Amino acid sequence: MRIILFILLTINLYADIKQDMFDLYQNEKYEKVCSIGFDNFKLHKKDEEFVSLYAFSCLYSDYIDRLAVPAAVLKHSKESRANSAYFSVILMQKKLLYHALIDNYDLSTFSLPTTEYILSKIFDMYSKIGKHLPRKFYLFEDPNDTKLSYKLYLTKDYKLNKIVIEEFYDTILIKRHVYW
Repeated sequence: MRIILFILLTINLYADIKQDMFDLYQNEKYEKVCSIGFDNFKLHKKDEEFVSLYAFSCLYSDYIDRLAVPAAVLKHSKESRANSAYFSVILMQKKLLYHALIDNYDLSTFSLPTTEYILSKIFDMYSKIGKHLPRKFYLFEDPNDTKLSYKLYLTKDYKLNKIVIEEFYDTILIKRHVYW
């Protein structure tokens, strides 16, 4: 009897966690959902809806490195494989852009799929610069909206360099993304 009660409580708790995550996600509390997903990942790694919800929340809160594990486990449905590929592209672009900014690696020879995610846009624009001398920062204009512009630069925090992308509407900073 105790085993059945334990199983029912576990199922109810699981449903509550997933529903809580979904409610927070709908309210754009992505960082909170990412944290909850991270804390509960081991228990729910076979539930691809849970994993996708967790991964998209991490993406939207700029925790790009947390996409590696979800990209590896999402494989059992067509939608999951598409999500996995999407996360993998963004993670690769982040790693290559970091390599280019730190080590002056030329990205112009790469032809990768792209996404509408901000990091992908910046990766594409940076790649088009071609081989060049390193700069303190890079300014890009959005090809689809002349009022949108972006500033790309590195900042050093303790011993680690971080990529910073600032989004501007006209001259007003609307969002700052930091990746390490």
